[in-house]
Amino acid sequence: MKEQLQKDFDNTVKNLNLSQKDIEIKKFSLDNFLNKGFPNRKEEDWKFSDLNQIIKKNIGELCFYNDYTYTNKVDTSEFVDGLEHNKIVFINGRIEKIDFDYEKKEQIEIIDQSETINKFNYNNSLSDLNNALTNKSFKIVIKKGYQLVKPLIIYHTSNSKIWSKNINLRLDFELEKDSSLRLIDLFNDTSEKNFFNIFYDFNLKENAILKNYKVDKQENKNIKYSFNNIEQNKNTISETFILSSGSNFFKSEINCNLKGEHSSAFVNGIFSLDNNKHHEIRTIVNHLTENTKSYQLIKSVLEDSSKAAYQGKIFVNSDAQKTDGYQLSKAILLNKDSEFNAKPELEIYADDVKCSHGSASGSLNEDSIFYLMSRGLNYNQARELLINGFLLDVVEKITDSEIRNLIKNMIGIKE
Repeated sequence: MKEQLQKDFDNTVKNLNLSQKDIEIKKFSLDNFLNKGFPNRKEEDWKFSDLNQIIKKNIGELCFYNDYTYTNKVDTSEFVDGLEHNKIVFINGRIEKIDFDYEKKEQIEIIDQSETINKFNYNNSLSDLNNALTNKSFKIVIKKGYQLVKPLIIYHTSNSKIWSKNINLRLDFELEKDSSLRLIDLFNDTSEKNFFNIFYDFNLKENAILKNYKVDKQENKNIKYSFNNIEQNKNTISETFILSSGSNFFKSEINCNLKGEHSSAFVNGIFSLDNNKHHEIRTIVNHLTENTKSYQLIKSVLEDSSKAAYQGKIFVNSDAQKTDGYQLSKAILLNKDSEFNAKPELEIYADDVKCSHGSASGSLNEDSIFYLMSRGLNYNQARELLINGFLLDVVEKITDSEIRNLIKNMIGIKE
């Protein structure tokens, strides 16, 4: 892999207008990745999966170079109907469209960071890979006091033009004081056997509100890793929802730093898996000052030898008195070959806090199924009704009614 990666790296930087110093910074990240390699079970953060083996089994040899000199046609039929929205369109890792037509243009600044090196500083070999090979990066700034009129949907689209590729994406967001952003990440894959490595960095200034919804619903054989870093200042709110269902393997990580008083973070997620899929969510919420709050709820429905894992950590600094932290994971296993793993963690250095965690898994209640069948439903209808009821309270945590209804339709939840 080393020779191939070095060759692909040289081809990548050759097409970028970078100074020698910036190339050396990228080379430093590449060397870090080569020294560490892909994450494996020896690392505590990856105790439930070995990414190196997953890539070898599902993809084989990866190609790390991508030719972004050609354009891709944007297929408007893939856009979400019934929801007016702004758009960023990635096709095979290349940004093809940025459209904020519903907004006041002077209230949004889009900064091309392609010719500057803005490293993602996180102790993670995949961040090193991303730093080394990201081709084009943007920073989106929502100006002070501006609240987007319509949500922003980022379309992550891939097609049959790519195969056995590593795609690295990076976007930064800054929400200035009193601003807000509703953001949907929508994965539309018709490609097969690629590895997507996606990093977002959010900086929330005082009183800013971020609502981010990640939807991986379309069936595909790709492998994905997504990392969100969220920096929160005073009186900020972040709401993250993850629907994890479509890809062969998908690991979502959320790292949230509550740095300002009265800041809050909410993370809710659903695994709906079958056909030997393996998905994970890992969260770290760092309560760094007093009067902060976090809430996490993850639910899973698993069948056909699928696997899901949730690792959730609440860290409370010694200065973070009056912290309120909560996390809960629940899973329904629809057959004996499905597997759910949970690793909840509390690390607390303050004494005036309210923190709790819990986890439970089991099968559907046969008595409940029998009762519903006695009322005229068949077995499949009874099962679907119980599963919908199990998942509904997670979806109801979505505070935006338009997006909540969109997610319900995607999942097929009927009330």
